[in-house]
This record gives sequence, structure tokens and C-alpha cells, in this order.
Amino acid sequence: MSGPETHAEPVREAVRAYAARQPQLVAATAGWVTLVRTLLDDAGIDYLSVTGRTKSVASFSAKANRTDGDRLLYPHPLEQITDQIGVRVITYVHSDVAAVAEVLDDQLTILDDRDLGEETARSGRFGYASRHLLVRSEDADDNDEHPELAGERASIQVRTVLQHAWAEFEHDIRYKGNVPEDAAADLDRRFTLAAGLIELADREFATIRERIQQAAPGSTTEVEADHIVGQELATFLAGHYSDAGWSHTDHYDWIAGLLTQLGIDSIDDLDDLLTSVDADAVIRRMGYRYPAGAVRRLDDALLAIFGEQYVTLEGNSHRVPLLRARLEKLTTPES
Repeated sequence: MSGPETHAEPVREAVRAYAARQPQLVAATAGWVTLVRTLLDDAGIDYLSVTGRTKSVASFSAKANRTDGDRLLYPHPLEQITDQIGVRVITYVHSDVAAVAEVLDDQLTILDDRDLGEETARSGRFGYASRHLLVRSEDADDNDEHPELAGERASIQVRTVLQHAWAEFEHDIRYKGNVPEDAAADLDRRFTLAAGLIELADREFATIRERIQQAAPGSTTEVEADHIVGQELATFLAGHYSDAGWSHTDHYDWIAGLLTQLGIDSIDDLDDLLTSVDADAVIRRMGYRYPAGAVRRLDDALLAIFGEQYVTLEGNSHRVPLLRARLEKLTTPES
């Protein structure tokens, strides 16, 4: 009969192998964070943060040693422990969780996809809610931009900022705190109540965003500056692209900097310039799978107008291959 002593040496070998490989995984984790941010930024999805962590050797060892009776839960831990690289995406509203998952599905190989919020809801309960995806990057031959990710897997969690707050607090209380036995039932009830309120709050946040987008002003705001600033640009784009989603706050300042590099220093100049763009044609050619954010819409419009000049701006040096791929879509004759 097998027992703990039977499993000890194979587990130790796996832990030694993981310890030797962990520095490579740390580099891959940073690459995954960069890749996911790039994909979301390119799609125009607004998010709070994208962070990553590499599983520590101690954590890997503890998980590899887990048993069910006399059986190891992970007989082949290097292959079966799939959260060696973890990435977490925090969004503002719940609808963006699905949008993030769609982007990842479009660009990466999805090995597993679980919506734990839906699973909890189907059981008639309130509680932990998060989208968990296991993804794999392309092989080295097809992955010139991120060779460190070739064939690597990553466990990606996607949740709203409210879901994240609930999950972190609940984890700290249950797993790091000392809950008196006589208080456990009451705390369970309170966590369940909080989860229900968070679901309601997430819905209200989504409604608020929709209302703001519908009521976005079409007029511009006068700002005394010798160039366009992010807040001024956000107001203008909310009216110009009234059907577009919100973009990440920092991105308005970033693309305002690109406008300065192009010599576009006022909202009036930008407004006149955009009249030369067939916005519907740009949408058709880009083939957005979901409403692109306002900054992404402007980004593509500027690419359509300036072409290679826009690609080679100093502020675009980090994404030249991406922009050239988009420019090809914009310039290829429609069939």
C-alpha cells in the first residue's frame, strides 16, 4: 500500500526541478503581464490593474505534497499544478470581465475557462465570483515578440474591483485570521450578505457607466493650454465617439501626447481632422468584436490619416509591429 513515504522522493524531485526553473518563470511572468496589458490596451478595454506573481518554491512544495487519503492530489506536479504563473486583471465593471475573456480567447490558446461567479449563482448562492482562465502562448516559431512565453501556461483571474475586495478580505479572515467557532456561522451569513450587495453594486456601476455614455456632451470644454490635455480630450471623445466604451484614464494623457507629436494642439484642429475619416469604414476594416474604447477609436483614426508617419512616432516605438499589422487592415482593399 502506498503512503506518504512512497511519495516523498518524487515530490522532492519535482520541487528541486521547480526551484531550478523558477527564475525562468519569473521572467515569463513579467512577459505575461506585459502581453495581457498590451492586448487589453489594444482592444480599448478599461481596467484598473494587471498584475502577476510567480508561485514561490515553498507554495509549490506545499501544493505538491497535498494528498487525498494515501493518494497525491498531483502525482505529476510540474504538469498538474497550473498556477505556477498567475496573472490577475481587475476591471471596473462586470461587463468588462467578459470582454477581457473574449480578448484572451481571441489571441491565446484557452486550455480551461471557469466562471466561478456563474457556478455560485447556479447553486442559488452568493459568494466568490471570478473568471479563471488557463491559457497558453504560441510556440517559439510564432511568438517573435515574447519568446520567453513560448509554450508557457498562465492562470489568469479576471474580476471586478468589488469582487476583488470581497475575495481578498474573505481570504484574510478565513485563512489568515482566527475565527472563533461560535462566530463562524454569523460570519458566513455576513460574507454572503456582502457578496449579494457587491453583485448589486456591480450592476449599478454598469448602469451608471451606460447612463454617462448616453448623456455624454458633444461640446468641447475650453482649457487654457498650448496643447490638448487628457481631461479635455476625454470630454471631446465622449461626444465624438458616443457609442464607444470608456478607455483607461491614463490612456487619454498618453494619446494626447501623440497628438502633440503630430502637431495637433487644439480640439478644434482635431475635430476638423477627424471629419476626413470614414469612421464606419475604419470599424469594418478593424473588425472590432466588441465596442472599442474611445482612445482605441481615435488611435485607429489617426493611423488611417497619417499611416506610416503615425507608426514611427517616438511615442509609438513600443508597438510598431502592432500598428503595422493594423495599418495593413486599414489599407488592404475591401473585397
